[in-house]
Amino acid sequence: MADRRGGTAKVKQARRPQVRLPELVPWVDGDRLEADGDYDGVLFRDADFAGQEGIGARFMDCAIEGCGFDEAGLNRARILDSVLSGIRGVGTDLAEATLRDVEVTDARLGGVQLHGSVLERVVIRGGKIDYLNLRKAKMKDVVFEGCVLVEPDFGGARLERVEFPGCVLKGADLTGATMADVDLRGAAELGIARGVDRLGGAVISPPQLFDLAPAFAAQLGVRVEG
Repeated sequence: MADRRGGTAKVKQARRPQVRLPELVPWVDGDRLEADGDYDGVLFRDADFAGQEGIGARFMDCAIEGCGFDEAGLNRARILDSVLSGIRGVGTDLAEATLRDVEVTDARLGGVQLHGSVLERVVIRGGKIDYLNLRKAKMKDVVFEGCVLVEPDFGGARLERVEFPGCVLKGADLTGATMADVDLRGAAELGIARGVDRLGGAVISPPQLFDLAPAFAAQLGVRVEG
């Protein structure tokens, strides 16, 4: 990333969450999530929330471990100062949710809806997420670390101070995205299916530039022939 004087502008690093959980109260097995529910200092462990509706619920200072969220409705939920580990689910709806000061580790998710969401000081470490929908999301100080993202959709999203160390990105859609201080240099694999022209505001490594050259040429309408 060059500055106006022709030098190199330093990329601002993402601020990571500092989550310190209080003593937690175990979730009562068999209870159901409630719309607009208020969960403060709760330990959710190995619970199955498949198909349950927790629209607008608030999770504050919680630990969510090994829980299932297949087709769970959690749109507009607020997850704050919490740790999620080993969660799994297909078709989880977190549209317009807020995640702030959250650590997610070893998630196994598919088709998660996070469009229109707000993520701030979030680390997603390890695991695999297929078809992650982050369209028009606002992301600030977010780190994808050592995880696999298959065909993530960042269409129209705003990314500021977002990093991808050790992350595998396959078939990412950046259509209409805007970026500021996005660091892609540490990505283990960088595959962009659409929106390569939206990389302004991001920094990539020389080998990544070489790998992306065909996509840049196609974007510019340049034919490359031997």
